[in-house]
Amino acid sequence: VQLQASGGGLVQAGGSLRLSCIASGSIININAMGWYRQAPGKQRELVARIISGGITDYADSVKGRFTISRENAKFAVYLQMNSLKPEDTAVYYCNAVIQQYGSTLFSPYWGQGTQVTVSS
Repeated sequence: VQLQASGGGLVQAGGSLRLSCIASGSIININAMGWYRQAPGKQRELVARIISGGITDYADSVKGRFTISRENAKFAVYLQMNSLKPEDTAVYYCNAVIQQYGSTLFSPYWGQGTQVTVSS
């Protein structure tokens, strides 16, 4: 299983970016999908996640600015980020809890990370 993230970049404060992450491999089912971020010198933190029923959860710092969505048929998750702030600068990682063929268990997988830099 691989998670391929894309869409990061450099943007001015107040701007927008859209992150995408697609899972591939021997996948039967995906439960939760989400985005985490890690700024220099800080721990990785949850940004947003969405479970298979469509229920979403956001960090307080991004509520009202970021929107997470998923496209189950493509094993994809997206993060629309609006009104970006310099404090949103971080490496963003996608995460998915995946059931593979031949297994009854769900396991977490991580993408490679994509850099988001917001200039003031």
